[in-house]
Amino acid sequence: MNGKHIVLGITGGIAAYKAASLVRLFVKAGAEVQVIMTPNAKEFITPVTLSTLSGKPVISEFFTANTGQWNSHVDLGLWADAMVIAPATASTIAKMANGVADNMLVTSYLSSRAPVFVAPAMDFDMMRHPTTCRNIELLRSYGNHIIEPATGELASHLVGKGRMEEPEKIFETVRDFFQSPLTMKGKRVLVTAGPTRERIDPVRFISNYSTGKMGVAIADAAARRGAEVTLVLGPSEVRPQHSGVDVINVESAREMLEACQTHFPGCDIAVMTAAVADYTVANPAEHKIKREGNRPPVIEFVQNPDIAATLGACKKPGQILVGFALETDNEENNALDKIRRKNLDFVVMNSLRDHGAGFATDTNKVTIFNRDGSSQAFQLKSKMQVAEDILDAVTKVE
Repeated sequence: MNGKHIVLGITGGIAAYKAASLVRLFVKAGAEVQVIMTPNAKEFITPVTLSTLSGKPVISEFFTANTGQWNSHVDLGLWADAMVIAPATASTIAKMANGVADNMLVTSYLSSRAPVFVAPAMDFDMMRHPTTCRNIELLRSYGNHIIEPATGELASHLVGKGRMEEPEKIFETVRDFFQSPLTMKGKRVLVTAGPTRERIDPVRFISNYSTGKMGVAIADAAARRGAEVTLVLGPSEVRPQHSGVDVINVESAREMLEACQTHFPGCDIAVMTAAVADYTVANPAEHKIKREGNRPPVIEFVQNPDIAATLGACKKPGQILVGFALETDNEENNALDKIRRKNLDFVVMNSLRDHGAGFATDTNKVTIFNRDGSSQAFQLKSKMQVAEDILDAVTKVE
């Protein structure tokens, strides 16, 4: 972080008091910090405190009232190596998502060319409101990095998701972003992520609980390391944040297979994180299946092709193929069997028995099993950190 220019945006929420610790962490790491506060933020923490910690006058308005000095949002946007907004209230998130540039912070955000990290903080019901969810996903789709809030007791004394992530973790997220070495520059990486949907009729399908978070994190991490990344993504609301990730959206297992067969021959590394349906409907109905009496419809299934095994069968010397195994029992034997059957270089195994691992979480706990039978177990980490561990393992295969 030494010499990095950080614009820290602080908005009007009770979590604003934590911004003092965040400023100190960045400054201690050698960064220059310019604080921009919304007018309401000054009700929760004083500009004097933040100015003292950052060593720079705090900016809140477009011009300084006493001197008339103009604070240029354009210059701030060009100066910044990163913009961090913590806490980000529902109001500011809505303004950022919809381009409502009515204060210095949002105007600077719209002018910034630097990566933006957003740490939402608000009450539980505000956090889960459809409007807030939509606005956060809009910010994510624009390439912003969303630092998910934690779950716990809130200022309202309700318990739920909405607490701003701790300053130490926000700092680590930004620091890790800048410390990613270009170890994969020149490599072409294929990643699959998310679930597949297998049609029953025009309005129904079978699927699973996968969100695609793990695969998207791997795609983003590979792009940060300099790789050219193709992400084959099943139905998912999660989107990569790195502009260097090319997304191919698919729905069914067969569509995912076709995309993989197209891109795998030209890639150096393939990481198969998608939760692909093992079976599909033999004859999907062309019209909605209607209820008829008390007899449920009989649906016949056929086996889907095994994407990882198909790619493993045509893998060329020098290509690296990584599989995933989500298990509920007999984890080690199942993981090692997958390596053999599918011609994988290693398997990343996680278990639904581990709290915080598996589908629909922001964390994961994995064990990597290698072809020679050796393994390495990792502690529970964010999926962003797990992605880095997996790519480190890939570089060791090379």
